Amino acid sequence: MTDIRIVVVGDDHSDFEYVVPPISVPDIYSNANTIIVDTSSDPADRPVLIKELRKANVICLVYADSYSEERISLFWLPFFRSLGVNLPVVLCANKCDNLEKDGSQVIEEEMLPIMKEFKEVESCIRLVMIYCLYNYKRRRSSGKTHKNVNEVFRYFLLSLFNDKVFYLCQRAVTHPIAPLFNVKEQDLKPAAIVALKRIFFLSDKDHDGILNDAELDSLQRRCFEKSMTQSDFDDIKLSVSKLSSEAIRNNGLTETGFLMLNKLFSVKGRHETTWQILRSFKYTDSLSLRDDFLNPKVEVRSDQSVELSPLGYRFLVDYFSLMDKDNDGALNSEELNALFVSTPGLPKLWLLSSFPESTVRNEMGYVTYNGWLAQWSMTTLLDYPTTLAYLAYLGFESPGKQGTIDALHLTKPRKRGKKSVKVDRNVFLCYVVGKRKSGKSCLLDSFINTPYNPEYIPTKGHRIVVNSVEIQSIQRYLVLEELTDNESSNVLSDPKKIDSCDVLCLTYDSSDPESFGYLLKLHEKYPEINSIPCVYAATKADLDRQQQRCDIQPDQYTQAQCLRSPIHVSIPWMSTSDLFVQLVEAAQAPYSATPRKKTESDTSNIAFLLATTVFGTLVFSIGVHLFFRKP
Repeated sequence: MTDIRIVVVGDDHSDFEYVVPPISVPDIYSNANTIIVDTSSDPADRPVLIKELRKANVICLVYADSYSEERISLFWLPFFRSLGVNLPVVLCANKCDNLEKDGSQVIEEEMLPIMKEFKEVESCIRLVMIYCLYNYKRRRSSGKTHKNVNEVFRYFLLSLFNDKVFYLCQRAVTHPIAPLFNVKEQDLKPAAIVALKRIFFLSDKDHDGILNDAELDSLQRRCFEKSMTQSDFDDIKLSVSKLSSEAIRNNGLTETGFLMLNKLFSVKGRHETTWQILRSFKYTDSLSLRDDFLNPKVEVRSDQSVELSPLGYRFLVDYFSLMDKDNDGALNSEELNALFVSTPGLPKLWLLSSFPESTVRNEMGYVTYNGWLAQWSMTTLLDYPTTLAYLAYLGFESPGKQGTIDALHLTKPRKRGKKSVKVDRNVFLCYVVGKRKSGKSCLLDSFINTPYNPEYIPTKGHRIVVNSVEIQSIQRYLVLEELTDNESSNVLSDPKKIDSCDVLCLTYDSSDPESFGYLLKLHEKYPEINSIPCVYAATKADLDRQQQRCDIQPDQYTQAQCLRSPIHVSIPWMSTSDLFVQLVEAAQAPYSATPRKKTESDTSNIAFLLATTVFGTLVFSIGVHLFFRKP
């Protein structure tokens, strides 16, 4: 916000019948330029008044006597509502030199009824009135003490600005109390409670349910850039302990105590303190997290992928260890729920992938440490904006200036079709394709160590799983996405989907003579898949192998495509690990696993190798003969 427009409104009886031009004042209390606009209450000038009200950020409604006081609720506030003007209103009592009542009596008789009826004045009315009554002797100007009304008004505006009334007008815009506090009920509003609970959760670094002195001091330094003294700690604890016996536990501030402390700020008119805390944690005026905080811009090319950086993995490792309360290396339901308490819940992608069934679990069905990291690796690969948003929700803090972006790593652009080019990636996406009943689902189950179920259960919805594969002592992550018949046609015909795929796992049932023909038809129908690394898997190797009813057998076909022969796997025999290794190797070195026709160069190379082998054998034989020949 570049400007704060304060529009001063009042009846003639408030001594504001003379209008002066707008006055700009220095930005003493905020970073915005403040413009004070005087208006006339003359009905003939009503169009000008309406125009100014629509441009205003806050309204300063001035009253003086009982007549103008009654007009506040009878005319002015209903008039603002009729215009659809939803702005904070600051009531200012002019002619305070005429007041004979004490402050508490004025608040009781004049202020509270209006506060209860009109929410728009809940922000500053009580504070302004207390201040007005407290300072009227030295600050309030009146028409009785000045000859030139125009100059009086200018003096009044500027003197008030330098005092607290116009500071409160500014604060009503920059630090509104309405989103935080319900004046009628004298309590924090639900949205504020949710936000403050999240801040408490993130500030409670050891997650023991209390903020100790070190955690309170860390919060203070983050929000206000200064430390707290022991006296400050004691004052806070004493203040909230008077309100509830549950506010302090083990000499630390509980969540209840933290909420009470912020409620106390609002009650005492210090709600800008709460706003400073909220904004330090990237909250907006509507108490939602800032969009640029949740969704920072990342430029990703179509031939790049996104993975977690070492910083990102370290944060997730530490977070897992912190939330694994029983130290069993897995997250049970209670621990998982506690982990996501500062977020909107499980990410949408996780729900679509039927988490936790999409990753590695222990025998109790709890997500393991490896499964936790694998799930986030998959999320980052498929939907990195979700990872960025949830890292923000979970409180990721970067030593650099890029925030959550530091938790990501952009891979080098991938160049398909180039020889001897290894891919700079650690997370790979593999589509598992094959005829119905070819064993695709069983492969996915085997990959995440789900016990084998011999009963055939058709895959109805979207199925995707992830696990790690160790290659040369380095952990890689492989995402297996099963494509049903309907999904195959949609995915394999989509250039973007094809481009995002690192490797294809083409499965066929070696005991079904019709199974391999399905894959041949796919190649004919979707020639684009010939640009993707492919690995053929002959499933159900524990059953009798059948001759495939097609023009070419699997071994012959893969040889013609310059690919490795199909790897035979069996789920009951638990012989699938080599397949997953081969898939990752194919994704890492795509040229060696991409279908291509044999060229003259390939033929000449084979001929050369064959000739070299024959010649070497001949030389070896002659050498042996000469060595053992008798003299």
